[in-house]
Amino acid sequence: MKKSLITLIGLLALSFPAMAQDAETRLMPDNLTWKSNPAFPKGVEIATLVGDPMKTGDVVVQRIKFPPNFQMPPHTHPFAEVVTVVDGKVGSSHGEKFEKNGELLKPGSLWVYPARHAHYAWTGDDGGILQVQYVGPGGIDYINPADDPRKVVGSVAK
Repeated sequence: MKKSLITLIGLLALSFPAMAQDAETRLMPDNLTWKSNPAFPKGVEIATLVGDPMKTGDVVVQRIKFPPNFQMPPHTHPFAEVVTVVDGKVGSSHGEKFEKNGELLKPGSLWVYPARHAHYAWTGDDGGILQVQYVGPGGIDYINPADDPRKVVGSVAK
């Protein structure tokens, strides 16, 4: 049952981008606008290709660029996500404690995480770029609140 649900979520998420636009849209990699995001650790850049991450029900496709030798702390999202490695090599595993379990995944590798499923990622010497697809609104919650870059040490959130 769990495997069927994950497969269904993946198929639905992959079909939504075709319905997300009323007109043809083409984006070339050299034309993407990369930006830092205060919800992600320093060095991570995000480009939104389709949708509005803040809008409920909007289909969102983003690329996330991780720097070399990076560790993304354990976290969850309020949405199910379909993730594909598009450049470099990225490791990903699940759980509430960071452990480099498994190999670095090559471009074309794909995985699906259900909503609120704790996971984390890491890169090797070359960094990597992921493409993430989900239905908004976006969001990220860190398992360890001290890992949340939106928090200021010794005070409340920004």
